[in-house]
Formats: sequence, C-alpha cells, structure tokens
Amino acid sequence: MISQLPKWVELGAFFLALIAGCINAIGLLGFEHQSVSHLSGTATLLGTEFLSSSFRKAFHLVGILLSFFCGACIAGFLLHDSALKLGRHYDTALFIESILLCLSSWLLISGSFYGHFLASAACGLQNALATTYSGAIIRTTHITGIVTDLGIMFGSVFKGKALDKRKTKLFLFIIFGFILGGTCGALLYIEFAFKALYVPAAVCLIMALSYRVYAKIHS
Repeated sequence: MISQLPKWVELGAFFLALIAGCINAIGLLGFEHQSVSHLSGTATLLGTEFLSSSFRKAFHLVGILLSFFCGACIAGFLLHDSALKLGRHYDTALFIESILLCLSSWLLISGSFYGHFLASAACGLQNALATTYSGAIIRTTHITGIVTDLGIMFGSVFKGKALDKRKTKLFLFIIFGFILGGTCGALLYIEFAFKALYVPAAVCLIMALSYRVYAKIHS
C-alpha cells in the first residue's frame, strides 16, 4: 500500500514533475510551440500534417514520438519493471536524462532541431520511471492521469468511501510541481533561451547523486 512507501516518494515525485513542467514550458516557448513532455498533442499534430504537404514537419513530429519511445526503452532496460524498490538504477536513469538535456541544449543553441529529439527522449526516459502506487500508475511528465485519478478518488468520497490521504498528497505534489516547473521554465527561457535546459539537467544530476547516497546509507 502507498502508506508503506518511504517519505522521499512525494519529494522525488515533486521534483520530477517540476523538471518535466520546466522542460515542457521551454518546449512550448521555443520548440515551435511544441510540447515534449507528453505526446497527445504531438500525435494530433502529426495526424493533421497528413493533410498537408509539409514533409519536414511530419518528419519532425515522428522524430519526437520515436525519441520519446527510445527514452522509455532506456528506462525499461535499466529498471526492468514498474515496482518501486530502493537500489534500482534510478540514479543511472536520472544521470542519462541530465546528459540528454545538456546535449539538447547544446544542439538547440547551435541551431540544430535535433535537440528537440533529445529533449523528448529525456522526457520519455523520465516518464518510464513511473512506479505503481497502490493500484495507481504515476507519471511525472504530464498530469492528465493524475487529475483523472484524483477526480475518481474524490467522486468515490461522495459515495462514502474513505479518502486515501497519502495518495491525495502525492497527486497534489505532482500537480503543483508540474505547474511550478512551467513557471520556472518560462522565466528561465525568457532570460536564457535554450540554455535554460541546463537547469533541469542540473536538478536531475543532483537527484541522481542524492538517491545514490540515500541508497548506500539505507542498503
């Protein structure tokens, strides 16, 4: 049950959502107003491009989709399954995400749109870090499922079911983190343009190091 999970779960989910919100804000402001932390809008845009003759745009959107997929594959290789367990290679995954974001920033600053693909891969990798908490699948790069599950939980309360306060707290941490990340990403992009991606990259690196130290202390 979620009540048995360590206290760092909420804090980790908050910072992961903050990272995703930050990256997505930079994407919306700088990647031709293209989100990269989730793919629903990207897939819709790809569908509309089939009605146009813009091969370059369609190629770009397919590249973002495939990059997200490849990032998730990396996480799948490292973590094997979705169950939360101390000692798994979360630090390695976060370190790779940090590298991808740094390379993405460097390419975008150089004028290469391939940087979009690396940013999408970083988000795909992070999204696949999801774990299953008491029957709810947690994703930190978008909040559609989180808001849906939260709505279901509150709807059940009106039927007399007890509210899972720990799960509610976790969901609210993720929602708030994503929104705050969007604000931070917008402010950073206005000031630093694509160099702003170095900030979420640094946060990933700090989280990776913190997790490694924590895992060693509690192993």
